[in-house]
Amino acid sequence: MSRREGSGSMNVDRTPVENADVCVVGAGPAGGIVGERLAASGHEVVILDAGPRFDSGDRLDRQERAIRPAYDRPDVWDGDPERDAHSVSGERFYPLNHARVKGVGGSTLHWQGMVMRLHEDDFAAASERGVGVDWPIDYADLRPFYAEAEREIGVAGASDNPYAPPREEPHPMPAFPPSYSDSLFAEACEELEIDMHSVPNARNSEPYDGRSGCVGYGTCQPVCPSGAKYDATVHVERAEEHGATIIDRATVQRLEHGPNGETVETAEYVTPDGTVHRQGADAFVVACGGVETPRLLLLSESNAYPDGLANTSGLVGRFFMDHLFAGTGGVLSEPTRQNHVGFLTSECHGFYDEADAETAPFKLEFFNYGGPSPVEMALSGDRWGDDLLAHLREEYGNHVGMGALVEQLPDKDSYVGLDRDRTDAFGNPVPDVHWSVDDRALETIERVNAIQESILEELGAEITWQVDREDAGPAYHHMGTTRMGENPDESVVNPRLRTHDLRNCWIVGSSVFPTAGAMNPTLTIAALALRAAEHIADAL
Repeated sequence: MSRREGSGSMNVDRTPVENADVCVVGAGPAGGIVGERLAASGHEVVILDAGPRFDSGDRLDRQERAIRPAYDRPDVWDGDPERDAHSVSGERFYPLNHARVKGVGGSTLHWQGMVMRLHEDDFAAASERGVGVDWPIDYADLRPFYAEAEREIGVAGASDNPYAPPREEPHPMPAFPPSYSDSLFAEACEELEIDMHSVPNARNSEPYDGRSGCVGYGTCQPVCPSGAKYDATVHVERAEEHGATIIDRATVQRLEHGPNGETVETAEYVTPDGTVHRQGADAFVVACGGVETPRLLLLSESNAYPDGLANTSGLVGRFFMDHLFAGTGGVLSEPTRQNHVGFLTSECHGFYDEADAETAPFKLEFFNYGGPSPVEMALSGDRWGDDLLAHLREEYGNHVGMGALVEQLPDKDSYVGLDRDRTDAFGNPVPDVHWSVDDRALETIERVNAIQESILEELGAEITWQVDREDAGPAYHHMGTTRMGENPDESVVNPRLRTHDLRNCWIVGSSVFPTAGAMNPTLTIAALALRAAEHIADAL
């Protein structure tokens, strides 16, 4: 049922849906996919999201914000410091609001759009690498759902990566060709015997699923005006076409269980006018991401669950993980044609499966957007006319850069909790991100930096910047805070993603990852969501 008219206003109907079969909390990729699948199966589905439903017609205006230095990244998607308040108490600063979007579509509205499968050993870190834990499922269990997720999202890729796990069919679309700067990197990597290969992208290299092919705006992160890059509104809108109801700006404050403590009965949510509603359903799916999911469960404490709902293990919020970003860049004495492509077209997994107890898995990335764009240079300086033109001709287009994602190990003392001394606009304690990083990850960054330096030096670049172990920050992939496992004492959800404590409550998203690997998580999120949707449908 559509409630789209004026979704940003105070007057839209945000009342509960009667006789709902399923209530999904969160309208990102996990919630959107589960909601669509269950609605397509004929179930009455309602999807609640704390953020607004954005008008796709506004994306060109958001692109204008994205390229103007006066706007910070959260401004592009209407970030609200009061609504999105949080605390940071860990040994490393965590800039949570820099890279999350609250709204229908979630952070896929501004994501980079890279979609790799985890490697086989990522599911068996303890057994194969001697660290972390094994997942309760393996690559073979998820393999058919990976293929389905690639079709659902629309992935452009190629079978040119000799290090990738086995696959059963080609990607739905051909890969994007290497960029000009990729060709420069390729010469250096060939000399060093480092393999480069294409990047699977969740953006259309040709028209697909009713969306256009990429038209090259170059502002993919944080906004794709054309819609060629996938975002979760695709599945949310499909869910709506199948009869699901989408309620935006509905902040779920707690889940309330029944008298026996074995089932969730209602989701209590508050709307912009301050009205509190209770949405009932037969089944509940929590899909709020790696920070807001544990926060919601902790806010849902009761006499039966004094430490938070579904938390008899005491592990809700624990084992918070992210990928560490490490990078190196510089300048060449020749043009590199940067910022013509707004996403990555080449990477390297060649070192990934060398991981062991001392060295973390990592992947190398070859940037297409090193250095500032001409627009950034023009708008951030004080030059005009011929002086500005001469400056742009001299300084633009000779930058190069590399990145990398590095795995961090799960650590119980890295967690998302509640800051009871600070509350949001509705009086609820805000999330407290207590992020810590293990020595293995930091030492691996040193190795990554050395490889990046060798490539840039072979390229003849003057190195001008580096993100090393002291400066390494997060890639904004929130994982691990409601981990899956067979043992209820050591995990929050079972292998089917149903909570151990409540028989009608499932958790879907990267919060269930027992370990992180070093691959961007969204394809695995989508595969797990498709798998969970089958189990939820069976339970209904």
